[in-house]
Amino acid sequence: MLQLVILHFVVAMIAPALFARMGRKAFLVLALVPAAAAVWAALQTGAVLSGSSPAQQVAWVPTLGLHLDFRLDALSWLMVLIVGGIGALVLVYSSPYFAAHATALGRFGGVFLAFAGAMLGLVTTDNTLLLYIFWELTTVFSYLLIGHYHDRQASRRAAMQAITITTFGGLAMLAGLIALGEAEGGSYRISELVASAGAGTLGAGGPDVLVPAAIALVLLGAVTKSALIPFHFWLPAAMAAPTPVSAYLHAAAMVKAGVYLVARLAPGLAEEPVWRWTVIALGLGTMLLGGYRSLRQHDLKLLLAFGTVSQLGLITVLVGYGDRGVALAGLALLLAHALFKACLFLTVGVVDWSAGTRDLRELSGLRRRLPAVAIASAVATASMAGLPPLAGYVAKEGALEALVHEGSVTSIVVLLMVALGSALTLAYGLRFWWGAFWDKPGVEEPEVQSPPALFVSSPVVLAALTVVIGLLPGPTEHVLAPYADTYPTGDPGHLTLWGGFGVPLWTTVGVIVLGTLAFVARGPVERTQESLSQVTSASDVYRRLLRRLDNLAADLTAGTQRGSLPFYLSVILVVMAASTGTALLVGDTWPAEVRLWDEPLQLVVGAVIIVAAVLTANARRRLKAVVLMGVAGYGVAVLYELHGAPDLALTQVLVETVTLVVFVLVLRRLPAYFSNRPLPATRWLRATLGAVVGLVVAGIGLAAAGARIHEPVSVDFPEEAYEYGYGRNIVNVTLVDIRAWDTTGEISVLLVAATGVASLVFLRARMGRIDRTSDARGGEVWSGGQPDPADTLRRPRSTDERKRKNPSWLPAGATLAPQRRSVIFEVGTRIIFHTMMVVSVYLLFAGHNAPGGGFAGGLVAGIALAVRYLAGGRYELGDALPIHPGHLLGLGLFLSAGVGALPLLVGGDVLQSAAVDLDLGPLGEMHLV
Repeated sequence: MLQLVILHFVVAMIAPALFARMGRKAFLVLALVPAAAAVWAALQTGAVLSGSSPAQQVAWVPTLGLHLDFRLDALSWLMVLIVGGIGALVLVYSSPYFAAHATALGRFGGVFLAFAGAMLGLVTTDNTLLLYIFWELTTVFSYLLIGHYHDRQASRRAAMQAITITTFGGLAMLAGLIALGEAEGGSYRISELVASAGAGTLGAGGPDVLVPAAIALVLLGAVTKSALIPFHFWLPAAMAAPTPVSAYLHAAAMVKAGVYLVARLAPGLAEEPVWRWTVIALGLGTMLLGGYRSLRQHDLKLLLAFGTVSQLGLITVLVGYGDRGVALAGLALLLAHALFKACLFLTVGVVDWSAGTRDLRELSGLRRRLPAVAIASAVATASMAGLPPLAGYVAKEGALEALVHEGSVTSIVVLLMVALGSALTLAYGLRFWWGAFWDKPGVEEPEVQSPPALFVSSPVVLAALTVVIGLLPGPTEHVLAPYADTYPTGDPGHLTLWGGFGVPLWTTVGVIVLGTLAFVARGPVERTQESLSQVTSASDVYRRLLRRLDNLAADLTAGTQRGSLPFYLSVILVVMAASTGTALLVGDTWPAEVRLWDEPLQLVVGAVIIVAAVLTANARRRLKAVVLMGVAGYGVAVLYELHGAPDLALTQVLVETVTLVVFVLVLRRLPAYFSNRPLPATRWLRATLGAVVGLVVAGIGLAAAGARIHEPVSVDFPEEAYEYGYGRNIVNVTLVDIRAWDTTGEISVLLVAATGVASLVFLRARMGRIDRTSDARGGEVWSGGQPDPADTLRRPRSTDERKRKNPSWLPAGATLAPQRRSVIFEVGTRIIFHTMMVVSVYLLFAGHNAPGGGFAGGLVAGIALAVRYLAGGRYELGDALPIHPGHLLGLGLFLSAGVGALPLLVGGDVLQSAAVDLDLGPLGEMHLV
């Protein structure tokens, strides 16, 4: 299972290259990946039905109990078939759907396949935390797919609306899943959570309100994802996406995630009152509202979108009701809905492609021009309306039979509401097919281009599957019954084409009569809805809330963001000093004895640091302040060395050097003095605040040492560094092995910061460009004469003259004006650059057993590049490192994460180390880890 998920993401990354080489035919190659997932699931049918659910567990962080858990039972088996099978058909459909000259197809195909991989992981994982990760991945990828036409305002707005709502629900769901995990005793396996809830032991030892609150939060995530009221409005707006996106995300995949979550947890949580009444109320309300709104839509995709909202509400009620028979019907309807609704969306795409419009008021007679599409659409519409002998009918009849058999007041109410919703479904289903394919008096038949066979094949296959599943209710019940049997209450249900004369049959007859009458009276119904259209909608409420939130944010920003960095820092430091300082004063964790220094030289260095800090605060020249601050920094490095920490001292020296270079570069753009006026008296207030904060931080260190009651963990570091990290440099091994997860996070943070810096540096071009000497205005260099502030570059008459007039030790030296050049600097740079790069590589390899390491090596390399930049300008930097910064940053993160995951390929654990000793002959031995 994990391998299939990884396959999706790997192929998604190479998708742009496939499209660049193959064009639209690359969609057919991508379709093989989700098809492979569906075939794999089909091959596992026997194991799933026998109860021996295939499972996979990969240790991720064993010490924290974190594992990559995957499990294939009846529910996830069905979802994999839907996600994989329909995903493959939609990708095949996409090949003729997009124009040959369409742009960004590589991005679309890659994101589509990545979404399919995230959805596959979501429905197969048995870990709630991993489920949340895949949940949010589907949110991000759906945002990119909905906003594919990013040059259209409607697409951007719909994508932002979808990601805002679903992310809000996802965060709430995460809090609920964590609460349920803690209530389960720290276990985050879904199967164990459901089993404990079913046995009544979930949260038995905790507060009574914990489990109900957690359930409400989890349901909030499901409601937002599956577009139930009051969050239903994002789904119709998402119809701005390309039709393949609507057919997959909004019929078979993304919106099914919320339904899947309800179905997954219902066997254990359905008896909880907060679960039961929330699911029933929101589900039934969504079903009726969606069906009602569908009756007035003229855009075929919008009509289907509101219909999808309606049926998502119905499916949620059935799978979350808590009865075995109802759950069986709900799962059958989930399958039927994925087939007929994906088919209908795809037929709308064919109609739009062929006739150039989706407005049913402009379509007429298409059943004769597009017969195959019309037949497939008729079959899917009939299944959606619950007409025999199709899959939708079998599922609906099973639900009615199960509700009648239960016989409670709640089931009767649900039965009546389901019947009313089904009548609305029949009415808008007839309106859809009539609007798309029937003859309309007074409407001229549009010009229609004949679609290719490949374009029509996907909806035809889906329609055929709808017929086959409807004609074979017995096998369908056989494969879905293992899931229904996981519900603790209710009688087993049945799926059948004929259940005899009874309440379900007469209910279906009433549904057909009522739905047909509503379609026949579509004119008055539409006019009635138009007269009531002034009622405030959920979408209006959402937009008003966003506007008020923006206004509130602006007011808060105006009051707190005053544009004064000293003010911001002062507030932060005052709060920290006041709160922490108070706790220190009232505490009693001070050490019994404090040793101020080990040798007098430490006192001398400390005094130098204090004097440098005071002079820095009192300095008026910016350069003087920077130099004094550097003195303090180098003094700290000396203290590290005096304490026996050469690694820290080396790193501090390098960091201080880089910092000085950066400050000097910035100072070139700033006035020489901080202010032309006398220093204000507030400097003493700031100095006092700085001193107080320093004392508080020192107090924290002393109090922490005094509060220790156990042996420090660092006592075992030397042994662990050699045993697990194969190195004697404790500091370096600690960074890359003992606390490798922290270092991975720090690398990610540095990557974000470096990305921002690179964006500022390469702001001249959106995609970024490396300026090299050969790009200096076609080879222009300084040719002598007085400096011209507007243009310091002149074109020489020949290459020989350029070399004669502009002798340079650096390739880009001749691009600088004379007043910016230094021969000594250029010569020195030429001499030391390669030596510094070699030293940086030495530090990288030597750092595991001697002072150094990758961080120190990187800093040395950074200083070498900074020296070349200072000596020769940006063209010199481009010659020194002609690599796009984005590629460099991405490769670094990929290597750090990839090396950590590499042991998984050979059966090891994440971040597991391995030692390699090489005998290099006369060069000695090399110890690599």
